[in-house]
Amino acid sequence: MNWNRLRRLAMVLGASTLISGVGRGAEVDAPVVMSFDWQVVVNNGVTVPGDTRKFNSYNQPSLNINQLVVFRGRSKGGTTGEPAHGIFTRDMSVRTPVNTIFDRNTAVPYPNNLSSTFVEPPSFPRIAIASKTIATRGNHQPVWEYQLSDGTDSRAGTTGIYTNPFGYLLTGASKLGVVPAFSFFEVPGTVGIPFDVFPGAPAVTGPATIVFKGNYTLEGVSRTGVYFRDLINAPTGGFGPVVLIADTTMFIPGTSTLFGSTAPPSAAGRLAVFTGLDNEDNPTMGGIYSAPLAGTVWPPPLTTLVRIGGAVPGEAAGALFTRLGEGLSFDGRFVGFWGAWGSETKTLILKCPTDGNKDLLAYCNQQYPNGFVTTVPLHQGIFVHDTATHTTYTVAKAPNVNFDDFVYWNFSGLVPGTGDSDGEPARWRFASFAAVSGWVDGKLTDSTFHTAFKARKGQVVNGEYVNAVDGIYLRKGPASLQMLTPVVKTGMDGTLIDLSAVDPLTQAHLPVTAMGIERDGFRGKSLAINVSMGTEAAGWAGIYLTVVPAAMQ
Repeated sequence: MNWNRLRRLAMVLGASTLISGVGRGAEVDAPVVMSFDWQVVVNNGVTVPGDTRKFNSYNQPSLNINQLVVFRGRSKGGTTGEPAHGIFTRDMSVRTPVNTIFDRNTAVPYPNNLSSTFVEPPSFPRIAIASKTIATRGNHQPVWEYQLSDGTDSRAGTTGIYTNPFGYLLTGASKLGVVPAFSFFEVPGTVGIPFDVFPGAPAVTGPATIVFKGNYTLEGVSRTGVYFRDLINAPTGGFGPVVLIADTTMFIPGTSTLFGSTAPPSAAGRLAVFTGLDNEDNPTMGGIYSAPLAGTVWPPPLTTLVRIGGAVPGEAAGALFTRLGEGLSFDGRFVGFWGAWGSETKTLILKCPTDGNKDLLAYCNQQYPNGFVTTVPLHQGIFVHDTATHTTYTVAKAPNVNFDDFVYWNFSGLVPGTGDSDGEPARWRFASFAAVSGWVDGKLTDSTFHTAFKARKGQVVNGEYVNAVDGIYLRKGPASLQMLTPVVKTGMDGTLIDLSAVDPLTQAHLPVTAMGIERDGFRGKSLAINVSMGTEAAGWAGIYLTVVPAAMQ
């Protein structure tokens, strides 16, 4: 162990305890500093494949249990045209070069009789836990021209879900359900009704199964649901249809109330998990559900894992879940999620972002020139549910000495008049970020799990956090008070993660300013995150991989 590096890490993380072994000297719930050895997956010094420009921004990566990392990356624009956008992979087990899955020069796979190329991937990509198969959304111009029954020409297909279970990119789901030749893409239970959009990030499991959320319109009514599709080695993955798991025409289990919303699912093996609620903005019933992706009954029976109104573990009697997060992490046994309870809230005033799509920034400032006022539950936490023992465990709670918030906000979506009218409208959205792995010890047959999550510590003054510190933390379970360690925090020395994180003029070490983790970012012992250091004018960023320290396994 590099003790100089560990002491330096302890100083920049500001932790209260320094140990060399499990539990030694640690107080109850006190963070324990450990040294993490980081590998660079990609950073601002890497040239985008097939381009002359270098990467400069990254979304949260995903990875499989064998350290194959998939990420969405982009370059700056400039004299050579629009920025490079794409989905890329890198196999960190053997340190291959960065590989392109698709970018703006890639033709959309069949069906495509218009030679359309991708415009952008609108969400982060995901990867199966035990295979090389990735799944991602892709936006593009219409891909299929066909004749309507009255003889007039029409075009369709501006978005879809794309995957590579057989080594080449194919269309797993698409808006082409309106085209008779591609009826297997239509909404299940309808004739010729296409999906409007596939919100969020699609999941993928096994060698060739995609699991996703889809929105559609039937008789003027907007509907949403969760679906899956098994693919074979053929164009469009064969002719197998999309299969319904649950949608807003179905009753919430154990009630006579219809689902009002469903969230993008996660999946592992032949099991999917998702959050479904009666009212997304103010739920009174619903929960987190699992569904088998095999059988003869469709839609399949749902099993309730955690429900609105269920008891919060470790809290006094009467503390019941009032909110449950959408972004579920699932490894085949353990489900990581965010939850809130009680009626107390704190008020935040959200300011529009200053970096990103210019149309989106302008629309946000037009709609919310003085900021967007919202409330956040005061009592909230990160939890893990064990589907084998039917037990829910606490990973971290707020407010306490370590954490004040697990909720993060962004303004995203379709700006009116700038694209496909069927896209989800631009608005403020919140999310929490946690990833669970029961595979750190190489098996799922015991109750041990590890959870990585993002959290904030800071005081709210006049609706805004003052001097807030964000961080990604790692905790071992199932006991709620087992070791907690910071992985990365804002303000820490960026060269502890990437030796290139220095100011090119002054050679000063750049501090960490932002970081991200997603639900598929922690697989086996490996953890992959994106990190930014310094300022926009003199900054550095990249995607980095580490493994759980031996003292914490």
